[in-house]
Parts: sequence; C-alpha cells; structure tokens
Amino acid sequence: MSSLHDFATWEPLLRLVRAGNAETFAVPGGHVVGRIGRRAWSVPVRRMPPQPGRALRAEDMRAEFDAVSRVQRALADSGADGVPFMVEIAPAGAATLHLFDPNPAVEPGIGGPHPGALVLVEDAVPEPWRRLPEPMPGAAPAPTADPAVLERTLRERVPDAIGATEEEIAAAEARLGVVLPDELKALYRVTRARWEDWGDDHEAAERARTAVGLELFPLDEVYLADVASRPCPWRFGAKEAVVTPPDAAVQGLVGSPGWIAFGDNGGGDRIAVDLTPGPRGHVGQIIILSHEENIGAGLVADSLTDLVLRGREKGRGRGRGAHSPAVAWVNRASLQSVEAAAHPGLEALSLGVWEGEPFSLAPVVGLPRLRTLQACRGTLADPLEIAALTGLEYLELAPEDWRVLLDAGAVPRSLSAAGIEARHDRHPLPVVALANELLALWDRPPITRTVLEGDLGTEG
Repeated sequence: MSSLHDFATWEPLLRLVRAGNAETFAVPGGHVVGRIGRRAWSVPVRRMPPQPGRALRAEDMRAEFDAVSRVQRALADSGADGVPFMVEIAPAGAATLHLFDPNPAVEPGIGGPHPGALVLVEDAVPEPWRRLPEPMPGAAPAPTADPAVLERTLRERVPDAIGATEEEIAAAEARLGVVLPDELKALYRVTRARWEDWGDDHEAAERARTAVGLELFPLDEVYLADVASRPCPWRFGAKEAVVTPPDAAVQGLVGSPGWIAFGDNGGGDRIAVDLTPGPRGHVGQIIILSHEENIGAGLVADSLTDLVLRGREKGRGRGRGAHSPAVAWVNRASLQSVEAAAHPGLEALSLGVWEGEPFSLAPVVGLPRLRTLQACRGTLADPLEIAALTGLEYLELAPEDWRVLLDAGAVPRSLSAAGIEARHDRHPLPVVALANELLALWDRPPITRTVLEGDLGTEG
C-alpha cells in the first residue's frame, strides 16, 4: 500500500485540521476539504498571528510545514501531482479521510475535491484552442525591418557577446520545424544568450539585456507559442472567443505556429516574433503575450529592428481591445437581460449573480455560434430550454439544474465538456455522485476515492 494511503501519513495534519475547525466538526455532517500538491497546498488549519511588530515567519508555521511535507513526500513516492481530500472527525476522535483519486476525464477543482470541468470527449479542448491563424495574403515585413542594421547595432552594443553558429541556428530550426526569420537569425548571430557564456560577469549579461530591450531566451529555449503552449481549463477557456477586428495588427488567437517566443519582459509576459499577423500587421512584427490572459497578444514593435533601435512605443502594449459581442455576461453588474446579449455572433453566454426573476433562454435559441452556457444557481426559469440550444459544447450549471436535465434525459449530447457550479459549502460527495452520472453518459471513467479511517483520540 502506498504511504499516501496510510492513515499515519496524514495523522499530524489531521490533528492540526481538527484544532482549527472544532466548531465545524461539532455540527452533524460537519466536514472540511483541502488539497495538497507537490509544491503548494490549500489546507484549513488555524495559523497563529505573529508577535506584534513583526511579519509571519516560517517558524510560526513549522507544524503545518512538517505535517504537509509528510504528505508531499508520499505524493512524490506515488507519482501523483496532488490529492484533494475531505475529512470528517467525530468529537471522540474517530476520523474518516476521503482521498479523491486522479481522473483523466476530470480537471482539478479549486482547493478541494469539488471537480473541475468534466471532459466528456477525450482530448477535447475549447473552440478557441482549435483555431488556426487566418491567412493574410498581402502581409509583408515592415519597412523598418533591416537584419543588417540590426546585427551591426547589436555588435556595437555588445561586442564581447558570443554568437550562435550557423549549425546552432539550423539545429534550432529543425527542432522548431520552422525557418527562423532573418532578423531573429541576425540577433542570435550576435548573442546566443547562454548564461554560461557570461560566467560571473553579471554586467555583461545586463548589457545584453539592455541592448535588445528584453530578457532574451537562449537559442535552444526559443519555442513556438502555439495553443499547446498556453493551456487553460475548460471552465475558463470555453468562455473565451477568438476575435480579430478588420483593423487589428495582431490576430486574436490563443496561439499560433507562427508566434516564435524568444524573450520575456521580466514580468512573465512572453515576447514573440509574429509570422501570422492580423489584417493591419506586418510579418515579423514583435508581440507580447500576457501571462495574465488566456488569449490574444499585443503589438510591441513593427519589427525586431524597430524594437532594438527605438524600443517599445508608448501606448502599444498588450491589450484585448474593445469588448466583443461574442462573449456576454448577464448579471447585476453587466448586461441586464438575455435579450441584450442575443447577437448572431454570440459564442459564450454567462448568467451570473442575479436577484431578479430568472431568465428565459428563448432569445438565444437558434443563434448559430452559441457554444457555451454558464448559468449560476437560480438564474434559469426553465432548465429544459437548454435542449433547444443544439450547438453547445460546454455547459456549466448548478446541481439542481443538472438534476432536472438528467431526470428528463435532456442532457445535450453535443457537449464536449461540462461543469458543475458547486460552492464550497456543498458536501462534496453528492456533487461527485452527480459528476459520475454525467461521466457515465459518455462512458468516461468515474471519479473514485480511497477512504481511510483512524482514531485521533480526544483533544487535550
């Protein structure tokens, strides 16, 4: 038996959990949930406040660190990345620990055993992650693009840099499966950006960074910023949409086989050469992919030469542009009706927090591109209206609304993924049982769990 499934592995942590949640466990049916991963955890323990006048220190959390570390070592030994759990502890100390097993058909939930999206069709991804760039036959390099000027300028700025050989450039092209644009080749002929080339000379490394205007990746770490490089859970990705206005310089994609990421802005945002520009863009323009967004990119410079000579122009940074009617949010702070969201281009509709009368879905029936519906608890007047939305690929509902569809045999068979809106105050086991009913409709593997029992004794 894996040590992960040994009650003794969990006992120190369960004692801390009991100490911090006595009132919760005292209520019939009382339970707490959490999740432990190899590098992070979400565990409901009570942390003592630091002494007045100083910040919280590691030693203030030593008991928690030690208890979590026992579980993390067991995770590593078992090969698992993380484990969500639920625990029930009786006043006399009898503890029941539910460990929820990994499932290839279920995306992780947030901080506990409530499941994330159920992937009903194997390997399915949201529609924006299936989009390829549109061809732009008239696109051409910007007038500012000049590989010779670029190379000469960089050699003047970093004369002591070690450049990549033609063999190294060819190897990078073979690895990526694309021919590097001339400007990018010129850059790497001047410096291949390997830390070992600079040794302990941090000033030389800083000069190279300043010379280019970004933190340059070594040539062997350059990658294609395609859709696979920008993964996203279904519950978020299904509510995105690819939109490229006629005057856009950059296509509003998740990623592209023509986006060659070669650097970072120092804050986690990737800098790339764009070989698949938008209607008003240039081949070889420089774009930035925000680490805070799932889709889209912003224009940085018309060319790599332009970036190195003039830097990033003010006001040309990242951004998603104007709101698109392809994605609509109806709630007390946004649109106030489904009628206001209805539009032939609507792809994703979310019904959020709402105190008024529930909504009818009649205004969006028949819309040709509607593929995503999220409806929070109490927002639907009649969940069975969903049956008329024949193009849905993602549906997220409260358990009560899923129950209506299941009992009526009306769960849309067009779905590729599904989500259950389950607040953390809901008991996980009924939610998991509901998820298994949905998984069974597509013959997907059910969510399973391992139950461990032990005695913590009385406190004190």
